[in-house]
Amino acid sequence: MLDLTPKEITERKALRINPCKTCQPVGALYCALGVHKCMPHSHGSQGCVSYHRSVLARHFKEPAIATTSSFSEGACVFGGGSNVKTAVKNIFDIYDPDIIACHTTCLSETIGDDLNTYIQQMDIPTGKMVIHCNTPSYVGSHINGFFNMMAGFIEYLAEKADICNGKIGIFPGFVNPGDMREMKRIAELVKADYIMFPDTSGVMDAPITGRYSMYPKGGTKVADIKKLGAVRRIIALGEITEQEPCMVLKRKCNIESDIMPLPIGITNTDEYIMSLTRLTNAEVPYSLEEERGQIVDIMLDSSAHVFGKKAAIYGDPDTVLGIASLVLEMGMIPKYMLTGTPMDSFSKKAQVLLNKYGVADQCQVKAAGDLFELHQWIKNETVDILIGTTYGKQIAKAEDIPMVRAGFPVLDRHAHALQPIVGYKGALRLVEMILNAILDKQDRICADEDLEIVL
Repeated sequence: MLDLTPKEITERKALRINPCKTCQPVGALYCALGVHKCMPHSHGSQGCVSYHRSVLARHFKEPAIATTSSFSEGACVFGGGSNVKTAVKNIFDIYDPDIIACHTTCLSETIGDDLNTYIQQMDIPTGKMVIHCNTPSYVGSHINGFFNMMAGFIEYLAEKADICNGKIGIFPGFVNPGDMREMKRIAELVKADYIMFPDTSGVMDAPITGRYSMYPKGGTKVADIKKLGAVRRIIALGEITEQEPCMVLKRKCNIESDIMPLPIGITNTDEYIMSLTRLTNAEVPYSLEEERGQIVDIMLDSSAHVFGKKAAIYGDPDTVLGIASLVLEMGMIPKYMLTGTPMDSFSKKAQVLLNKYGVADQCQVKAAGDLFELHQWIKNETVDILIGTTYGKQIAKAEDIPMVRAGFPVLDRHAHALQPIVGYKGALRLVEMILNAILDKQDRICADEDLEIVL
């Protein structure tokens, strides 16, 4: 399929081929789904929200609810104020959410619609709320949309208090609900009293009960978001994703944050656990020590099969950095690290990580890249494994490279969103998938006399 991709690399400034990202409203919609009884609202056309919902539904294999201002030609010319005011009234009347979270689209941003003013002019029912954030589709990525919506919730809802409520705030980053469940499990094991925001567990991984519920049991409650202004401290997971929400909370409520990498791999998980225990003064339970020992044991047992192997890792910036940390712990080399999100901080943090392991001169890093360029890199110097989203499968097929799916979106497999890649258990799962992918190819291509039964 991609056999005609040229080896010669030409610099491109205004063109992306096979992008390694999607647009801001997708991230904003996902963040809003992590709030209990919240209706995400797309201030744009019906086609916009249809795409955003379909991306999330295809990844999570769950319905992604959202409403729209249903822009027509008239709204494009005269503005969408009338549309969004009518929409909000109908949404509260028909769907009865506790809160509506509005985000903009490229269309409403281009014509300059002022959602803040529109919201002030609305007749909002008593006890209900409408918040908004700006998410122009033509800049940034879904990661920007995710943290912009987080910042919007905090700006509208977080309340500064003179008395600390004793809780710990956990910002999980742009991860699957299975990852959020694992983060919460670890927090509970070290006796943390926490508020996780947002929390899509119990929403985008809700079980079949025989009856459809528009608002499942999961999600962060609005009352808990208000309490974020009085927590002891925020533990923010995802150095790139969580910078903006932490800055907004600091400015509004003077709450300090510990911003750290996603807890993917041993080192990053250690940092997450130790940050929790410093706040709870609890001992690390033996169950976590046991999990850590198991992943170290598996890495040692399998090192002969993966040491020195080269990996191409692509996807969301914090996910790429986390997986790169894990493969370095395995003795592998993250030959290529690429994200479509345009964040210079990604490249800087990647270089720090690679310098720590002394392999910076062997690796290539790029933000605001695309998978066409990644394919060209691989054509010039191949790798042993691809790790990233579904959109890399064409490269894997064209170059006969084993592939491990991780991150967002994964559209062609099932159950991934329910299982973690964070924590020690998530590391164990990733190590198994990476090891199996490499060994499966080895078994497939080796001569009959070299096919081993015991490895």
